[in-house]
Amino acid sequence: MFAARIHEYGEPSVITIDRVPIPEPGPGEVLVKVAATSFNPSEVGFRRGFMPVTFPHTLGWDVAGTADEPVIALAAGAAAGYTVVPEDHLVKAPKAIPLEHAAAIPVAGLTAWQAVFEHARVRPGERVLIVGAGGGVGMFAVQLAKHAGATVVATASPRSAAAVRALGADEVVDHTREPLPDGNDVVLNLAPAPPPILGERVVTITHPAEGATHFVARNDPGHLAELVGLVDAGLVRVDITETHTLRDLPDIHARAESGEIRGKIIIKGLE
Repeated sequence: MFAARIHEYGEPSVITIDRVPIPEPGPGEVLVKVAATSFNPSEVGFRRGFMPVTFPHTLGWDVAGTADEPVIALAAGAAAGYTVVPEDHLVKAPKAIPLEHAAAIPVAGLTAWQAVFEHARVRPGERVLIVGAGGGVGMFAVQLAKHAGATVVATASPRSAAAVRALGADEVVDHTREPLPDGNDVVLNLAPAPPPILGERVVTITHPAEGATHFVARNDPGHLAELVGLVDAGLVRVDITETHTLRDLPDIHARAESGEIRGKIIIKGLE
């Protein structure tokens, strides 16, 4: 099979497409044929050495593929033809969208779910400011905050504003030209910058800050199954902006570092 791997830290050019053996599942694991993974900005951190890895390291955390049935999961080594996943981490894939598109859900969806429901504890009628709503996590956060009954104010660049509004944001602020509004009950900071302390409860997935709750999403198959249910019920949309193959990953990493990425990008394997 082919796998997108790094053998050292460095620039996007360190990503190589290697021909490697199909992995063997161990006890309690399942071999999944990967239909697609998706790009997450955190992959840039792994590649640059901000989070240590063991070399060679196969990229990718979002798995959408087939075992005995179509499944999704959050599991390492997803940017490959096959990967092994702990059996209890597998969740049935949504039926309402193509299997490849379901690769957008695990990392971004779980991060948004835990930000909205666990850490911010968004309640009906609250005003929620989502900073950086144009990214992959933002796509889910806007919809989940609306699902929780909140009024959503989202920041987005002009290229993302229409998409964020279409996902249900009540107000979209162009953060490149307008100040961020105050008077919020909750602020969800999804942007790669320190969070603005403009609400009673501030949650950030990027920079820690005094007065804010900082967290890294955990793998929770129960939450993932609830997300799948919302997708199948038509209550959460999965907005795919681009589709590429493993060979395009160096370019995608370079674009991400230049701030040119919007929404979720699907990465298909190679035959």
